[in-house]
Amino acid sequence: MGSLEGKAGHAVNPDALENDNKMNMGVIEMTAVLKRLKKDEKGFTLIELLAVIVILGIIAAIAIPVISNIMNKSREKSDIATAQQIYDAARMYIATENNGDFKSKSINVVTELMAKNYLDSNLTLPSTKEKIKAGEVKFDTNGNLLYVGISANDETISDDEKYTPEKLKDGKSSSGGTSNNNSNT
Repeated sequence: MGSLEGKAGHAVNPDALENDNKMNMGVIEMTAVLKRLKKDEKGFTLIELLAVIVILGIIAAIAIPVISNIMNKSREKSDIATAQQIYDAARMYIATENNGDFKSKSINVVTELMAKNYLDSNLTLPSTKEKIKAGEVKFDTNGNLLYVGISANDETISDDEKYTPEKLKDGKSSSGGTSNNNSNT
């Protein structure tokens, strides 16, 4: 094979020229393939979308019951805090109105504590946001708290709506205590 003359008048090997042409063609083909691939990848595949949906479903299946449980516990604790507030108001009421005699007392929340402004007359149960319509704070013959009962439904108080000293202690915040024994001396 003869040699060809390049731009600057130098001799060019035809085999080298052929290799350069092949290389250029390879680069052009590779560029075309990459452009085609880039054009084809505009969105997600169905499998990718299904995988994301399945993962979100699993997260929701775990999170929803946990959040629901947290909300229920929060409602219960807020009702206990309200019962604690009513108990504290009853203690103030007895100390002021009955000279501190707690023995065998039953204090009506609506007619005594709310009527005499020991509690706000618009006090509501936090769990239901309904106004308290019935309530009772009951002490035994030794002056110990038996229960605090509160209801937003009617004039009767069910056993589920009675908060014993144990419930008040379990649900209390760190900023106040509940005592079964009242100092009556």
